[in-house]
Amino acid sequence: MSVHDVGGRRRFEDSEFTLRIYPGNIAEGTIYCPVTARKNTTAAEVIEHVIDKLQLERTKLYVLAEVKEFGGEEWILNPTDCPVQRMMLWPRMALENRFCGEDYRFLLREKNLDGSIHYGNLQMWLRVTEERRHLVERGFLPQPLQKDHDDLCNLPDLNEKTLLDNLRSRFKQEKIYTYVGSILIVINPFQFLPIYNPKYVKMYDNHQLGKLEPHIYAVADVAYHAMLQRRQNQCIVISGESGSGKTQSTNFLIHHLTALSQKGFASGVEQIILGAGPVLEVSAG
Repeated sequence: MSVHDVGGRRRFEDSEFTLRIYPGNIAEGTIYCPVTARKNTTAAEVIEHVIDKLQLERTKLYVLAEVKEFGGEEWILNPTDCPVQRMMLWPRMALENRFCGEDYRFLLREKNLDGSIHYGNLQMWLRVTEERRHLVERGFLPQPLQKDHDDLCNLPDLNEKTLLDNLRSRFKQEKIYTYVGSILIVINPFQFLPIYNPKYVKMYDNHQLGKLEPHIYAVADVAYHAMLQRRQNQCIVISGESGSGKTQSTNFLIHHLTALSQKGFASGVEQIILGAGPVLEVSAG
């Protein structure tokens, strides 16, 4: 690794991003509140910025929610979660159109004393959702994308059709990884996707499986930290037909493992292991 590489990573860590936080009924008349944040900026810090900008009541409790479709399920972020990291996992189309689309956004919600989320005028929200549904049915608005599941175990109706439809929907969004519990399904895209750079190596470092979008780095990370904590050998089984991408998946696993073991510094270990890969495959064949 060169000095230039280290400097480039530092510049990325210091890069600023603009998050658009939608307060809804909490601040009527405000469509969204722009907040400048970095990759390590927490949800608690973002909420603090929104409170200052919109001059909200500090006696109330607020949480930040991530929603990935209009009227869809909201994922409440923990105070220590980093919104920029979650935004970088959105599909490329969502990132390119995030300023005009209605999907993939961050919402500011008020938290009740009993821990529940206060949604304000729920009847108005339902009415707007119903009106949008009618407009979609009449062809005035595009059909919403079918909600997919990043873990097939969460499918409400698990059968061959729903399984394949879910994988097809994710593949069209360039989501080639899908979990089945702790098992990772990979669909070969036959093209390079920009999801294997140092940003993703650090993003999946020491994260619980399933907390972030499915990725082969997550599998490697779980095995690596399980080895350190339990002091036992770990095994990752890679299976698939010829041309399915087993060799490339092995390379990604080795890349992540060596990056973790070397703390980001380059060494000859990775190249030695990668060079032995073809020999081992021939022997196994």
